[in-house]
Amino acid sequence: LQELQSSGRGHFLLEHAAPFSAFLTDSFGRQHNYLRISLTEKCNLRCQYCMPEEGVKLTPKSELLTAQEIITLARLFVKEGVDKIRLTGGEPLIRPDVVDIVGQLYKLEGLKTIAVTTNGINLTRLLPRLKEAGLNAINISLDTLVPAKFEFIVRRKGFHKVMEGIHKATELGYHPVKVNCVVMRGLNEDELLDFVDFTKDLPLDVRFIEYMPFDGNKWNFKKMVSYKEMLDTIKQQWPELEKLPCETSSTAKSYKVPHFQGQISFITSMSEHFCGSCNRLRITADGNLKVCLFGNSEVSLRDHLRSGASEEELIQIIGAAVGRKKKQHAGMFNISQMKNRPMILIGGFPAGKMYSHVTFWVFFSPEPALMSFPLCQDALHSPPNSKQRGHTFSHWLTLRASYCVFQKDPSSTCDTKCLDTSPVGQVSVDCQSREASLGSEFYTTDSESCTNIPRASDNLTHTDEEGRATMVDVGGKPDSRRSAVAGAVVLLGEKAFSMVRQNQMKKGDVLAIAQIAGIQGAKLTSQLIPLCHNIPLYHVEVSLSLDEARYAVVIRSSCQTWGRTGVEMEALTAASLAALTVYDMCKAVTHDIVIGEVKLLSKTGGQRGAFSRI
Repeated sequence: LQELQSSGRGHFLLEHAAPFSAFLTDSFGRQHNYLRISLTEKCNLRCQYCMPEEGVKLTPKSELLTAQEIITLARLFVKEGVDKIRLTGGEPLIRPDVVDIVGQLYKLEGLKTIAVTTNGINLTRLLPRLKEAGLNAINISLDTLVPAKFEFIVRRKGFHKVMEGIHKATELGYHPVKVNCVVMRGLNEDELLDFVDFTKDLPLDVRFIEYMPFDGNKWNFKKMVSYKEMLDTIKQQWPELEKLPCETSSTAKSYKVPHFQGQISFITSMSEHFCGSCNRLRITADGNLKVCLFGNSEVSLRDHLRSGASEEELIQIIGAAVGRKKKQHAGMFNISQMKNRPMILIGGFPAGKMYSHVTFWVFFSPEPALMSFPLCQDALHSPPNSKQRGHTFSHWLTLRASYCVFQKDPSSTCDTKCLDTSPVGQVSVDCQSREASLGSEFYTTDSESCTNIPRASDNLTHTDEEGRATMVDVGGKPDSRRSAVAGAVVLLGEKAFSMVRQNQMKKGDVLAIAQIAGIQGAKLTSQLIPLCHNIPLYHVEVSLSLDEARYAVVIRSSCQTWGRTGVEMEALTAASLAALTVYDMCKAVTHDIVIGEVKLLSKTGGQRGAFSRI
């Protein structure tokens, strides 16, 4: 505001500001004065955070918005009250006429801010011309400060070009230069402190963004590092970190280390959404209006524009779309299951760079280890150098043991793959194992089948000869790999189901909290079930999905260990606690909730062999 008041153009705009348009005000009173326009679907990097492994089918050039169509729509939105436009992509700076588009936008009376989000590769070359044309705000995507990791993530060279672009922006007077960093567990959360230190001598605003789900990026809850976790890590190093005031419509929670030139911010789209103050609209490169980044409904402004719709008709179409905008997005778990465009085709949060991970359970004497590595087509031949749990990827591949490594992508429906741990260069990826059960992550290669149910014992094992309760002595049993999968179903009824799906429960995100409760329950099983052994769990996974046909939440839990007793009780406890948590969070809406189908779905390991209901 001070910058606007101090400039002639800004003073004029403030004095002549028109009343805000009803067409850009939704049914919840949110005024949308910020428009993001994607200039292209193309990008000069190949980052898996926003581009699916199989790539994206590009829209034919004839179906993309022309420069004139972009200016026509921008003029219409500015006339109705939009005062900030951000140009996105793909990568907007590879569009040949980007400087001309910025120049034409600058001429729109009423537009206060013209911004761009870029990966920074072409920034140094274009920025002087862009500044002269009227660009006054910059966001640069950078997810690592390690050059080798940058190249590994984006599958292209260019780290030094991005850094040069950041310094060029500060030299030309852009204060602050916003640096967008998508934080993902197992990839770059170890660089949080380095990014904070990056703000010490430069006027930067490093924005840590919670990893968000889009088509093709294989999002899952375990990859996301929450705002509070990041903040706790940073405060351990800088306990004097100060909270900064922010505007009502700001998406960022901002902090500053005293005496640092720059600051840091957190974009909490997943853990603490800011839907209530959302003021953003988006136009995709092919001319579709999106009123919510996470919504899958779109309206083609291009088609109406090319069919000769009048300005008034276009305003009515835009107003109708804005009026249908929901109160808030559907919550992280529902979003991850929704059909939506890949990030690169939306032009949403940064054209970032995030790599898909797979989890490897590595079994070798004396205990199995869990490792998580980025996966690309060259992963087996060019492993990363970063260490996981004290073992490097290359060391893992050279382990000589008669065990099997199981590759599991949590978001994939593909069969588990068994990788024989032979020396590098002789790694086999052809031995395809049959999955022991739905959601199971373990399978012994010497098992012929997991469908035969062994004969049950004729005696109860938890009573002694006199019928008194006793804990089973497992001291003489051999250690083995063990897993179990359990399930439960919570029938909510139509009203409660709808509120869960729309993430409207007053207590919070039902599915997220129930998942955490299930995981915690599995770890506390021996304290809840008196005769259960206290065993180490190497992995617990709880998933919740929505079944609209039954108005139900379907729960699946899986547990794994290496030991002398099974983990079916842990899996059943996880499913039960998750179901009870769903009930607790929904009971204010209705008590007509039924918890059912709590059962063991499968187990592997142990003397009795495998069991499966599948």
